[in-house]
Amino acid sequence: MTTTKTYIKEWQNALQHEINHLKKFGGSRYSVTNGRLLSNDGPYSYYFDTAISLRIPVGSSIKLEWGTMKSSGKILSSEGRGVILELEQNFGDLIPDANLLHDPWELLEQLIERLDEIKKSKQKRLRVKRLMNPSMETKHPKAKIKSNVHELILRSKYNPATFVWGPPGTGKTYTLARTAANKYFQKKKVLILSHSNQAVDVLMGELTDFIKKKKRFREGDVLRYGGNIGETLSAHHEITANLLIEKQDPLLAQDRERLGEERRHLKQDLANSFSKRDSEHLLELETKFSRILEKIRKKEVQLVKDAFIVGTTLAKAASDSAVYEPDYDIVILDEASMAYVPQAAFAAALGKRVIICGDFKQLPPIASSRNPLVSEWLKEDVFHKAGVVEWLNEGKLHPQLFLLKEQRRMHPDISAFTNRYIYHSLVGDHESVSKSRNSVTRLAPFKDQAAVLIDTSFTGLHCVSDKTTNSRFNLWQLLLSFQLIHESYLGGAKSIGYVTPYRAQANLMEMLLEEIYEKERSGADIIAATVHRFQGSERDVMIFDTVDSTPQDRAGMLVTGKDSERLINVAITRTKGKFLHVSNRNFIESHLYKGKTLRKLVDHQVRNKQTVTTKEIGSWIRNQHQKLRWIHARKVEAVFQDLRSATSSITISLPEGTKLSEEWNRQLINRGKQIKLTVISNQKWRSCDVWIDQRFPFPFVIIDDKILWLGLPLEGAKGVQPPFVAARLRSNNVCEYLLKQI
Repeated sequence: MTTTKTYIKEWQNALQHEINHLKKFGGSRYSVTNGRLLSNDGPYSYYFDTAISLRIPVGSSIKLEWGTMKSSGKILSSEGRGVILELEQNFGDLIPDANLLHDPWELLEQLIERLDEIKKSKQKRLRVKRLMNPSMETKHPKAKIKSNVHELILRSKYNPATFVWGPPGTGKTYTLARTAANKYFQKKKVLILSHSNQAVDVLMGELTDFIKKKKRFREGDVLRYGGNIGETLSAHHEITANLLIEKQDPLLAQDRERLGEERRHLKQDLANSFSKRDSEHLLELETKFSRILEKIRKKEVQLVKDAFIVGTTLAKAASDSAVYEPDYDIVILDEASMAYVPQAAFAAALGKRVIICGDFKQLPPIASSRNPLVSEWLKEDVFHKAGVVEWLNEGKLHPQLFLLKEQRRMHPDISAFTNRYIYHSLVGDHESVSKSRNSVTRLAPFKDQAAVLIDTSFTGLHCVSDKTTNSRFNLWQLLLSFQLIHESYLGGAKSIGYVTPYRAQANLMEMLLEEIYEKERSGADIIAATVHRFQGSERDVMIFDTVDSTPQDRAGMLVTGKDSERLINVAITRTKGKFLHVSNRNFIESHLYKGKTLRKLVDHQVRNKQTVTTKEIGSWIRNQHQKLRWIHARKVEAVFQDLRSATSSITISLPEGTKLSEEWNRQLINRGKQIKLTVISNQKWRSCDVWIDQRFPFPFVIIDDKILWLGLPLEGAKGVQPPFVAARLRSNNVCEYLLKQI
């Protein structure tokens, strides 16, 4: 049996390899524009605009790349759509556009330090040993069990390490919150951890509601520590450090509020028009702000000491001595399937008892290095590494594994697939769930259908890779998915999720929603993201866009690799009442063998008559958005009207073998003299201003960099069967993105 010290040594090596990889290759890459120099006496401060809000903590190390120039630096401020960076190098007064690279490797260094501390403590080493080698015998009295909550209370009282398997919608939050509250009623010290702020917020919110319902809530006993308080906790400000400090020291809280407000206004002014005086004022404000934060920090440390229940993230716990120095009666680690094994061990070492809760059928932890130790310890969860999952292969549950086995989230037509194919028929539906979800299922689009496959077979060759990130995108499926969001919103859905395996596609949808759907988004809760952002949340309607299709000659690793089952499972199980799956059935049947989860899903939906083809597009598109129109591709008068109205430029993509009709030729040749015509084709076109010898597999026309016609000219659309449909989109962002690919 591996000793705890050997484990720790391997974990520290794995973490160090991951740190080295992140330092060398960088990770998350963000586009920043319009950079202006704020201070000229190094280190150099720059203000940049960002396309979307970046959630990067202040003080984080970053790299900036501008052309061939690179500089290290750190984040001084990251709020709204603007960041202030402190760089080691001076890039001049103006930087039109650059790439910001960020990876939180400092957090891994702090975890290495915490593991060093565990090595020195016999008690902590024993706790880690009990986690990694859970006992084959349970000590809790089984005869007394009355309910799920009661069983978990008993298990966690008598057994040092309890593993809870909580498939989606099985009441994981409900059960954990009541278990934590029960420990609190016995005056036990409880630490609640998760890798994500959202998971901590949800659990702390549920816990507070329950304690209040029992009329046993005392201010200061329950503390949500760290993190920007999101919407989830908007009803529970009384457990946040912010509110407690406001009550204890109102003047300090007012100073923070006033400076924050001043900073926001100043950033707005800087974004609109830049002045040296404003930039100096902003730097001055940042200094004052950090002084206030230092005073607040001292008060927060005292709040953590005084609280009985503390909820925070794993990253905060490993980096903040206020959290990791005390000893707790019980530690609850939620969403443990996404935590690194060394993080789970660190959590277990903090308390006399530990509850490890999660779903090993959902997303595993994410690490970038290919080192074997990283693969072993940072890319698989603690359920697998502690030997708990092995038992399942023999159809048994490990003695220390407690399964919550009744789901109340998904309509049975949606859960039918996951219950059987992902959860080995161990999970069933609660009797109430069909009735409770009908209010969403009966909404448009596809009234009274809970699960629908929108099949994009034979609509063209639309799946290509982003030239900078290599991530795939598919404009045709993007626009269809946007239409599904629009129909669902007008149909009355309160929360809508758009999920895709590919970051490029998720970013495109986010750009599109921000640009042309901002008003509607305030009326409904609409999120577009890759699968990782959705774990732990639920939506009335989920749109799952798999992106992969022709002309690719193989399906991507994200939908075929070893973690694809987990990824697809998360995409489906976020749904409450309507699961809309946008996929190219023909491509999937041709390129994925029957054992792959995505192929099983498509086969299941076909077998259950849940498919809708392009032939039926006219029956479900009822509400054309003013900026996205669907038009019969043979009715070309509308596109010609746009060509005649062009004021500056026309860009046209002609895939290989395209022979334009006389009508198209005439429209392009007779354009106004001031109109610059760019032709993207592997054959030179006679009367264009710019010829780009490159091939896009699909035809499109961009007019004045703001109107996109997708699917036209029809003469260039390969692999298309009737009905011939084209889309007209008015979006500067999408046009700009596509032009950058050229």
